[in-house]
Amino acid sequence: MVNSPSGRRPPGPGKTSRFRRSPAGPGLAPLSDRQRGELGADATITLAEERRAAGIDDILAALDRELIGLVPVKQHILEIAALLLVDRARQRFGLQAPRPNLHMCFTGAPGTGKTTVALRMADMLHRLGYLERGHLVHAMRNDLVGEYVGQTAPRTKRVLEQAMGGVLFIDEAYYLFNIADSRDFGQEAIGILLQVMENERDKLVVILAGYKDRMDEFFGSNPGMRSRIAHHLDFADYELGELMLIGQVMLEQSSYYLSAEAEAVLSGYLKRRMDEPRFANARSVRNELDRARLRHAHRLAADPHRSWGRDDLMRIEPTDILGDDADGAADPGDLSGPDVAAENPAAVPADHPGPLGLD
Repeated sequence: MVNSPSGRRPPGPGKTSRFRRSPAGPGLAPLSDRQRGELGADATITLAEERRAAGIDDILAALDRELIGLVPVKQHILEIAALLLVDRARQRFGLQAPRPNLHMCFTGAPGTGKTTVALRMADMLHRLGYLERGHLVHAMRNDLVGEYVGQTAPRTKRVLEQAMGGVLFIDEAYYLFNIADSRDFGQEAIGILLQVMENERDKLVVILAGYKDRMDEFFGSNPGMRSRIAHHLDFADYELGELMLIGQVMLEQSSYYLSAEAEAVLSGYLKRRMDEPRFANARSVRNELDRARLRHAHRLAADPHRSWGRDDLMRIEPTDILGDDADGAADPGDLSGPDVAAENPAAVPADHPGPLGLD
């Protein structure tokens, strides 16, 4: 197995299947250009009006407000939105052009926001009229590739059928291809995907995701797949300050806060953990804060006859971060350990109120 960036090794292909479907976003389907009426040659429009008509302002505002850092990713999303808005405007004037290719590749380590952005993207494409339903189907190799002859095609077609009208998000897509085994059934799944991505591009958007170095190898071995991807978005690891800001948002949403001493302790703790192989960015921050809440509750419950005020129930102290380990050694469990919500992000509605950047 090839090492991931910064020495991090991605999980193996034997992971439990995570095939889930998320509901479509909350927005109503926008009126088609035909329903809104074709404009005459002398008419004028503004793109602000087009944005309001599509109802995407709240999606773009939420991404800018809630997605910490990732400025290049946000910029690319704005560029895609602008392309589609202008395309819609052109259609209203009767100017026809081929539908833009919207298949994408998201690269980056776990916990950098890939799945969350995919959910928002599905909703945005639905509101702009480029996807009929705007839901997201999250799949991995186990959902597409069978173990025996004759299993792969039905599995792949079933997933594609359920994704029609929305986005198919294939996580760790490089596991579809096994360069060491020419008889691997993954090649059959890739062949079906390529055909559907070309012939059904007006009904489905495919997003491939994974570590950048592994995706580069995958595209190098599958040039047909590379040629079908129009947009490559790289999700960089978060800096320490960004991780602390993400943690602050998470705590505020749960009506907790860090004391000044606890904030310094958490910052030092994360700084030490960031270079560990299995550190998972925002997901790891969430897991550590969950443990802090557990220790906080145990600390208060250990003194049952003491009177506690509202602020005591909200304030996280240094001992809640480190527990009994004054030196800040790692917990016995993996910092980014298994988490149902994080491992199955597609089960979260596109309008969920949680902070972006977990997946």
